[in-house]
Amino acid sequence: MEKLTLTDRERFIKTLKFEEVDRAPYMVVFGPWGSTVQRWQREGLVPNKSWADGFGYDGGWIQFPINLGFYPPFKAEIISQTDEEVIHRDDRGIVKRDKKTNDSMPEFLEYPVKNWDDWERLKKERLDPDSPERFQPNWEQSIEAYNKSTQAVWLGHYPFGIFGTPRDFLGAEELLVSFYTEPELVRDMMNYLTDFWIRIYEKITSKIKIDVIHIWEDMSFKNGMLISPKTFREFMTPCYKKITEFAYANGVDFVSVDSDGDCTELAEVLVEAGVNLLWPFERQAGNDLLAYRKKYPKLGMMCGFDKTAMAKGKAEIDKEMEMVAEMLKYGGYIPSPDHLIPSDVSWENFKYYSIRLKEVIGKK
Repeated sequence: MEKLTLTDRERFIKTLKFEEVDRAPYMVVFGPWGSTVQRWQREGLVPNKSWADGFGYDGGWIQFPINLGFYPPFKAEIISQTDEEVIHRDDRGIVKRDKKTNDSMPEFLEYPVKNWDDWERLKKERLDPDSPERFQPNWEQSIEAYNKSTQAVWLGHYPFGIFGTPRDFLGAEELLVSFYTEPELVRDMMNYLTDFWIRIYEKITSKIKIDVIHIWEDMSFKNGMLISPKTFREFMTPCYKKITEFAYANGVDFVSVDSDGDCTELAEVLVEAGVNLLWPFERQAGNDLLAYRKKYPKLGMMCGFDKTAMAKGKAEIDKEMEMVAEMLKYGGYIPSPDHLIPSDVSWENFKYYSIRLKEVIGKK
């Protein structure tokens, strides 16, 4: 049989479509925290050299550069700071407290929407899908380059999602309460954002072959979804169906969702709504990749390698590689750490992980 010769783009698409490939993609979807890189530099990583150099990782994918959020953005500004932390407003209008070491999640202090008037003002002033400034200058000159790219082309990225973005408007607690106290406000946000994004997608997919439309949600925690499946189906399923139907009618291969936490319930409602790629399957939240694969035999899956095993040493890494090898037998899977790599992972262990993953995948 003739040996397959595939580009990174072809291999990515064919893998997740369960088609014949030479091997699975060899990539790191989630890299290290900044503090992890600092540790690795103390342990042998050459400063100013990328942590990914030297392992032969595939190219992964490229993001089409587009502003899917506020235009004009809020003015980013520092409100106060100490030697260890900074309180600041970001370009989404969120006030938060961050560590200067950038090795943990921020504390969120204030959000831009507090009532209907705020929301109506944001729609009018900052959420016009036809603002030309959403695109980079002369972007149409790059159409041919995107269409000929040897890497998969994605449209959509953090922090934009049907649940994820309203959470950034209101705050997590306020959004969850608003499903009951202000359901029409939540519905209006989700419906408006869906139509807003599809309007932008149309401008791009009419000229560029997009492989993945990606939606960021992070709407689960260790015990399951932040809302019930019933609430999802009522508020979000119509939005997802609009997006998935648009995507597949316009030559997009995958609609991808990123959500941390236990995705047992979330996977079910997403698949119902047409989503065909889900990640990262955090293991500490109880996600069992083989169980998902048996329940959803044609769901594209990425990540799922327990990042905590990388800190425990070679024996634990080898044990996780057994799971990876089993998942690869089914197809439709791209292995990678299940989230950002923490600073308790040594440089030696990451090197061992990279070498072993390359062996298991079968990249020469």
